[in-house]
Amino acid sequence: MHEFKYKGNYLYCEDIKVLDLAKQFGTPLYIYSYHTLIDHFVKLKIAFREVGPLICYSVKANSNLAVLRALVDKGAGLDIVSGGELFRAIKVGCPPQKIVYASVGKTDIEIEEAIRRRILFFNAESLSELENINRIARSLNKIAKVAIRINPDVEPKTHKFITTGKITNKFGIDFNSAYKIFLIRNKFANLNICGLHIHIGSQITESVPYVAAITKMAKFIAKLKRRGIHLEYLNIGGGLGIIYDKETPQTAQKFAQNVLPLLKEAKLKIILEPGRFIAGNAGILVTKILYIKSTPKKKFVIVDAGMNDLIRPALYEAYHQILPLGMTDSGQGKTEKVDVVGPICESADFFAKARRLPCVKEGDYLAIMGAGAYGFSMSSNYNSRRRTEEALVIKDKVFVIRKREAHVDLIRNEIIPPFLLGL
Repeated sequence: MHEFKYKGNYLYCEDIKVLDLAKQFGTPLYIYSYHTLIDHFVKLKIAFREVGPLICYSVKANSNLAVLRALVDKGAGLDIVSGGELFRAIKVGCPPQKIVYASVGKTDIEIEEAIRRRILFFNAESLSELENINRIARSLNKIAKVAIRINPDVEPKTHKFITTGKITNKFGIDFNSAYKIFLIRNKFANLNICGLHIHIGSQITESVPYVAAITKMAKFIAKLKRRGIHLEYLNIGGGLGIIYDKETPQTAQKFAQNVLPLLKEAKLKIILEPGRFIAGNAGILVTKILYIKSTPKKKFVIVDAGMNDLIRPALYEAYHQILPLGMTDSGQGKTEKVDVVGPICESADFFAKARRLPCVKEGDYLAIMGAGAYGFSMSSNYNSRRRTEEALVIKDKVFVIRKREAHVDLIRNEIIPPFLLGL
């Protein structure tokens, strides 16, 4: 699943000892494996080759320019959700005709820029948004391509915060409302409503909810055809789960086997929007142990990374495997139950609770695994902490792909009014 493996007593990323990188660049430190990143993209491409899909990597999972460029270089398109992500997509040379644009709250400026860039299409999430895109396209004397995002009302069996396909979620349009929109599609003179889109959630480990959602979509497509409404695209979103702990997620091949019959029946151009599946296990967060603190009730391993660097455990109570960089630090096979916590002034600042880990000591290093997706991209400067450095490993070479922030970066855009300076 990934290229982070022990060779002898030490954890390696591809052909480089992770401990050497930690000492070279300092911690906290994100490290990505190029081979793992590309391998997961290629696995999806091969699994779905029968329908020749456009695979649009979900930028929000990990938006580093080097990560995006690596995937675009292999033929990936990009799934974006903001004007900033559009800027990144253009910056790395992604062809606009391989960019799809979701989000329930696109602003006028964002819509206008995307139309000017001639992206493939918007995934429209409401009637109001359709009307607004049509208005802006008319003002630009353009025809904007749009796919209707359907909310199929299926239960994806994932964390409630990353469920997006239930009718109680804010995303998409129900089938009845979407059908009415298609019946009045001529009202939108500056729109080409050319497809349908679904995205039912994230970290989904089985195909059942996808099959249920796509089956509903196939019936809806057939209903539209009976009214003489023909589409060009079916975008089935992303959300494929990965292994964080004891999950047994479907492989790309198994997922494809289960949904391909439905996709071939639809006879439309297929788009996928994977993010976590590609980037999740391609990255780790390396952190140094600052202190070992024992109390009458618990033992705390206090590290230099915090919830500002990786918020998933605090936000979702998400599990990430934690490994020592050197097994020689492990107390010769002994383990103990500890909480791994960071320096942030919040009780939610933890990476593991009551976790049995090899015995470690102050000054040792740990790797927080499966941190390549929604790690750095959700990081912040909370507690005025500098965001981490990021490094990309390709075989025996390492490249810094983001420099660690300096303290001056924290205040770069802040302004003290003159009256507070006595001026």
